[in-house]
Amino acid sequence: MNKFFIKIIEYALFNKKKEAKHVSSFEKAKGFRNLSIDVNRVVKDIVLIFLGITSAAIGLKSFLLPTQFIDGGATGIALLLTELTRLGLSSLLIIINIPFVILGYNVIGKKFAIKTGIAISILAIVVHVFTFPQITNDKLLVSVFGGFFLGAGIGFSVRGGAVIDGTEVLAIYLSRKFGVTMGDVIITFNVIIFSVAAYKLSVETALYSMITYLAASKTIDFVVEGIDEYIGITIISAHSEEIREMITNSMHKGVTVYKGKRGFGKHGHVDDLDIVYTIITRLEISRINTEVEKIDPNAFVIMTSVKDIKGGMVKRRRLKH
Repeated sequence: MNKFFIKIIEYALFNKKKEAKHVSSFEKAKGFRNLSIDVNRVVKDIVLIFLGITSAAIGLKSFLLPTQFIDGGATGIALLLTELTRLGLSSLLIIINIPFVILGYNVIGKKFAIKTGIAISILAIVVHVFTFPQITNDKLLVSVFGGFFLGAGIGFSVRGGAVIDGTEVLAIYLSRKFGVTMGDVIITFNVIIFSVAAYKLSVETALYSMITYLAASKTIDFVVEGIDEYIGITIISAHSEEIREMITNSMHKGVTVYKGKRGFGKHGHVDDLDIVYTIITRLEISRINTEVEKIDPNAFVIMTSVKDIKGGMVKRRRLKH
């Protein structure tokens, strides 16, 4: 790499010239490595969110809009209002999701809210500007594949650290505030939407729209690689204390530390070490993977699905993304 650019990066990492001059080679190498991880993560997030926006736009314009079918969640509300009021879908996507973006800022964090706001805005622009061909007139195919593309879009966006449908943010908030499960919140929310659709549009449209929602929800689960809202993470690393401090201080999560032994080699060599366990939401998987990799790229990380939780710091402390 050109020495000039190396100096610029050094000053960016260590703020001031004097600080950069007195930083050891090890600290510089660690700073460059962390910067590389952050850049890779940002690039991956951008690609995933771009794929999500493209897929969602195809689902909306090539399948759902031409046939007046709707989905659940905030997107379903926007589609329903588009049919009832004839307002533009792009405008409604932004207006309806504004409260969810604000809620996401308070519940999850600033970075998540910014990424979500940008993703929803770009989706609205794509829906408004670009024209997509209608793929089929078959109602069953429309409901299934419209849900598939829309669900894939939401799933890719979640993996990129954002959402293009704010219902999940609302579900997280209400589950903490009232102690109900996220699944109950989402089901109740969508029952209301489909009931209104049945009354204002037709029962047939509402039934097909329910198929769309089921296809979308299953696709989201498949893309995100987890059918549950919470993820239990076990981290086995020689740098367990640094990882524990990162989780508690940076992510504001509670942790449980187990005393364990690690055996390896032909002679069964054993090392004592601490094992860190914590619970996060699936929206935070990307961040914790990145932070753990910065501390110990050789850490052994195990993720398991958790159906639901009660109490603990996951529901009491503010999340940051």
